[in-house]
Amino acid sequence: MKPPRTSAVIPSLVAERLEVWGKCIRKQRVAQNVTAADLCRRLDISRPTLGRIERGEGSVAVALYLAAFHVLGLLAIVAPRLDLVLWEPVREGARATRPRDDVDYF
Repeated sequence: MKPPRTSAVIPSLVAERLEVWGKCIRKQRVAQNVTAADLCRRLDISRPTLGRIERGEGSVAVALYLAAFHVLGLLAIVAPRLDLVLWEPVREGARATRPRDDVDYF
């Protein structure tokens, strides 16, 4: 088993985004009257793992954050489908371009 990632290896922008996601999951869970036990059951996770999600910890798989948003009906808002140009295979002879929204990447 791999050791959990520490905040030192997670870029600060990513850590901040996970923290916001965690706060959002908690707020929406409470607002929708979804108990922690019910969300844990629906995600097939333990209560401590839900606590780590709601605190925005980077040691939790991003798939669990997205699954929680899906269960809470927020996936399309939080992580909308990416435009095809960002992920479709590049045709032969076409030049790939990548949008840069963070110049201080690593």
